[in-house]
Amino acid sequence: MRKNRTILPEMYLVLLLILLYLPIIVVVVYSFNDSKLFQWSGFTLDWYRELLDNKNIQQAFWNSIELAVISSVMAATLGTVGAVAMAGRHFKAKGLIENVATIPIMIPEIILGMAYLAFFTLLKIPFGMITLVLAHTTFCVPYIYINVKARLAGLDPSIGEAALDLGASRRRMFFDITLPMIAPAIASGTMLAFAMSMDDVVISFFATGAETNTLPLQIYSMLKMGVTPEINAICTLMLGAVFLIVALSRLVRLRRRTG
Repeated sequence: MRKNRTILPEMYLVLLLILLYLPIIVVVVYSFNDSKLFQWSGFTLDWYRELLDNKNIQQAFWNSIELAVISSVMAATLGTVGAVAMAGRHFKAKGLIENVATIPIMIPEIILGMAYLAFFTLLKIPFGMITLVLAHTTFCVPYIYINVKARLAGLDPSIGEAALDLGASRRRMFFDITLPMIAPAIASGTMLAFAMSMDDVVISFFATGAETNTLPLQIYSMLKMGVTPEINAICTLMLGAVFLIVALSRLVRLRRRTG
């Protein structure tokens, strides 16, 4: 007896993909529009030329890259050390400390940004790249901590114990055994922290100074004057960079499997 087949799941999937990707397609298409209005007037690359000539956007972009790299590396170091240290400890307040360590990703960004503003003002730290790095590192640490903690929970403790029984020091056991095994978790957490830092607007707004701007803040300030094809061009280039990174990662994985 044949079962009646419905196309509702396929229709739902198609509708979901349209809702997800149609706005992105519109942004990409209108980045090549010859008019500032949302009315097609012809194909042009002028907005990309203006984008490459815009010194403010270029400076904001490199500020964002520098900020994301520094904060994600610092967060990776702190998060990894914290996760490894907590994994080998058993005490009553352990659960409380672990919950406190993940608070920055649970607090609304507007509250976290105001807290950074008050804290840096109290300590009289000049607002700029330093305060941005401190703020971004703080809210990026939980992403690495959670990833590494989950990876450590899945490791067989007998491997490390065997290394110690064979005469290895705890330092050598960490660098030769533990670190290579948790490296994928550190890498994934660092990439997530990098993406969160590049994408942040609210916390950066409260933690930055008058002379330091990031790309999200630059785009936000430009949006106050209305959406222009230049902003569409920025989004298209960033989208292309993301697709390129994903394609390269898939290619590397494919070569590892076939090799």
